[in-house]
Parts: sequence; C-alpha cells; structure tokens
Amino acid sequence: MKNILKKLIFAVAITFFMASCHDDLNLSPIDPDSFTQEDVFASANDAQGALAKLYAGLTLTGQEGPAGQPDIADIDEGFSQFSRMLFNLNVLTTDEAVVGWGDPGLPDLHGMSWSSSNDFTEAMYSRLAQEVSFSNSFIKNATLLNENTEVQYYIAEARFLRAYAYYNLMDLYANVPLTSDISTDLPLQSNRTEIFSFVESELLEIQDLLKPGGSNEYGRVDQVAAWALLSRLYLNAEVWINEAKYTECVTFSNNVINSSYSINMNDANGNGTAYDELFLADNDTNGAQSEFIFALNFDGLQSQTYGGTTFLVHAAIGGTMNAADFGVNGGWGGLRTTKTLVEKFASEDQRGMFHTDGQNLEIEKIPPFKEGYAIAKFKNVDSNGNAGNDTGGDFVDTDLPLIRLAEIYLNYAEASLRGGGGDLGIATSKINELRTRAYGNTTGNISSADLDLNFVLDERSRELYWEGQRRTDLVRYNYFTTNSFLWPFKGNVPNGTSVDQFRNIFPLPTNVLSTNPNLTQNVGY
Repeated sequence: MKNILKKLIFAVAITFFMASCHDDLNLSPIDPDSFTQEDVFASANDAQGALAKLYAGLTLTGQEGPAGQPDIADIDEGFSQFSRMLFNLNVLTTDEAVVGWGDPGLPDLHGMSWSSSNDFTEAMYSRLAQEVSFSNSFIKNATLLNENTEVQYYIAEARFLRAYAYYNLMDLYANVPLTSDISTDLPLQSNRTEIFSFVESELLEIQDLLKPGGSNEYGRVDQVAAWALLSRLYLNAEVWINEAKYTECVTFSNNVINSSYSINMNDANGNGTAYDELFLADNDTNGAQSEFIFALNFDGLQSQTYGGTTFLVHAAIGGTMNAADFGVNGGWGGLRTTKTLVEKFASEDQRGMFHTDGQNLEIEKIPPFKEGYAIAKFKNVDSNGNAGNDTGGDFVDTDLPLIRLAEIYLNYAEASLRGGGGDLGIATSKINELRTRAYGNTTGNISSADLDLNFVLDERSRELYWEGQRRTDLVRYNYFTTNSFLWPFKGNVPNGTSVDQFRNIFPLPTNVLSTNPNLTQNVGY
C-alpha cells in the first residue's frame, strides 16, 4: 500500500490541477495547474489522485521531483518542504539542534533573533497556506461527487489535513486568516480562539467520518488520527486559548491508547532495542508502522525531495561519520545537538543515538561541525542493513512520523499530572513501556512517585527529539523564552539567555501584510 500511495503522489505531483484560489490565506504559491477541474473530479478514482496531492503537499515541494518547478516561490525549493520547515522552526530554535550553515536567516533561528522577513518563517507560512488552499478546493469539488462512500472518506481526510495545517498555523503564528471556502476576497484576521474552535469542531465532526483505526491504507489517516490530534490540541489549550482542557486531553489520549495502534517492540535488527526501527528505511514494514498514526511517506525513487528524511539523514552526517553506514552517498555537515539534550540520557538508554568520535560536547562556536555531538537517529538502511531504493545514495526511503502512539502516552501522563483526571498508575505503566523498549529491559523503569511534569518533559525529549515538537513543548512549560531553562547559544549567548516573550510565536510574513490591510503583525515584530 505504501508503494501504491507513493507512486500516486509522485504522478499527481508532476501533473496536478487544483482549482483553488491561493489567496485563501493571502499568499501566492506557484500554481501547479495543468488539468481541468472536470478531469480531476470526473470520478471517485480521479478524486483519489487529487487527494494524493494534499498528502504530497506536506511531503514534496514541486512538480518535477526534488527541484525544477517549485510550488513555493522565493526560497530554495529543498528548504521549503514542510517537515524540513517544521524542524527549522520547532527544533532548531531549541536545545535539540544547532546548524553550521550560514544561509541568510538560518543562524537566527537557533540564536532566537529572527526578523519579520525571515525566509524560513515566511516559507512555512506559505507551505501551510497552500495546504489550506488545496484542501478547501478539494473539499468543495469532491463534495459534488456522490458515487460511493469512499469519496466521503476522501473528504474527511482532506478536512483532517486542513485541520492539521491550521493546528500548525495557530501554534506557530497565532492569529491568521481562517478560510474554509474558496474566495477572491482578502481574508480577515482570526484569533487563536477562533482557530482553535475551528480545528476542534472539524476533528470532532470527522472522527466518525474517517475510516476506523487501522483500516485505511498505510500513509492515509483514519479515525485515530483525529483523536490523536485532538489530544495534542487539548494539551496546548491553556497556552493558546487560556482555557485548560486537560480532561479532554486525557479522554482522547485514552481513545488512542485503546485503539488498534501499538508500540513497536520488534527489534528487527537485533541490536537490543526496538526504538531505532522507527527511523530505518523499512519502517513501513518492520513493525514501526504499528505505532505511526500519521506519517509522511518517502521513497528514494518515487518521491524525491531535499527535505523530509533526506534532509534529516544527510544534514546530520559530517566529521568522522561514514555516510555509507547511513545508506547515503555523503553528508551535508550541518546539524548537531547541544549538551542539554545529551545529558538527558542515561548511558543505558539506547534512544540517545549520538556520534561522539571527533565531536566536542561543549559548543564554543556553532559553524564547525565538530562542535556539538552529531545525531545518528535517522538512517536510510533497513533492518538488515541494506541501503534504500536510490542506488545513487541521494534520496531516502525512511518515512517520518508526525504523530505516533508514544507521544500520546506522554500526552496522557502530562494531562493527568496537570489535573486532567487520568490514572497515574496507567501513565507510569505506559511510560515504562517506552523505557523498557529504550533500555532493552526494565532497569530504566520508574514508579509513580518519580512522575512529575519535568520528568515528562524530559521524557518527551528523550523519546521525540528531532521529530518536530520541542518548541511547542517548551512554550507550554514557559521555558522557551524565559531564563527558567537555558541551553547553549539560546539568545545567541554561549551559555544561553532569556529572550523577549513575543518570540513564543513567529511573525506574519511581510509580503502578506503588505498586500492585505486586514492583517496586523504579531506584537514585537
């Protein structure tokens, strides 16, 4: 099923029409129109191809593969891929990563000194705006097809993807236009409360319209994905709308926990832990797929991009690292981590996958690759050690989980500690399930007495590092901008310093503000 979907995504990405108005969020991504509306929505089978473009909008970057016809202008195409932008904004800005490249605006992200014209904050807004635009068009046109119930599943999936895009817009930019229809009018600005309510209501409505958990083809979302995103939404509600919804978080986390998804415990490569299987080239078949609630599918031949896991693998290789061990032809010598992440791991915790040979734990200056430990978490080799499909070693097969069951375990624990009414015994048991996998035995297990909010935050970092969630977590704990939690070069100071609170969110793009008088810039920018 993975290969079917990947081939479909590839074909549709090359030649795709979506009759959308890209002004939905007042942006102008490059329009990939090449068919007529009647062609794409002539039948349910054709509509499935258009649905694939919505998934591809989070995976790929244009119409020719890795580069050539980008669908986002004014930035290098490889930079513009969604999960690469998510890494830049939600990981590179935190204690989990630094990058040695000097592309304009990139060093400012870890230094927390970005401006309102930062290329990367603008590109992410454009990418998410495009996803909303394509989804709005798909929903409108697919609604006209009443051939069979399968089309209704497609529409529910499109509504999920639109809700996911708005979830990220709300998290990253706070007050953005909210549009669920195609319109040529300049949109009005909505606030976080309005966007939160929209995302919540959409997910609640579609939870019973999506296919039951585990019954959809791999790579497409189901009912459990709606529950999981609701769990994440409610966990952050107190930050976003000043209203605690931890009870709701516990409820929907519990729904996910009791679903058909399960933590991968299959140590397919026999190295003593089943954690690394989550990030190998065969993670769609080695057991990891049982944990992936929502994942981006990559294939080194059929879905080529310089973002995604191609970025995560290549960019983390440098120094004395052997690229062949990672199934690729070379490293880009950019990404490393800080000692703040490294020191969270006990030596027996096999989730801490660090390359230390030739690397300094202490970072004196960010650009040299040797400054900071390297991360060896993502690989383009399968459980038998074989490299991915691209024999040239350029592009990677490894899929990237955006939501996986382990996160929901941690959501349940945190919401329970914050007064959500969950069972701390269950929370402890679920965290111990993760730690048993991490250690390969029960020596790292904890008791309920060990469970507090800071432990959960650290466990989130140990379990989910480099998966695009760290900034959101630190904001929720009031650690992102304050001096309550410092890391190397936070605020562009070697030992770290606090920064202005307005940096808990990113600026709206200047090009959007200049063309839409209905919008007001976020405070501080």
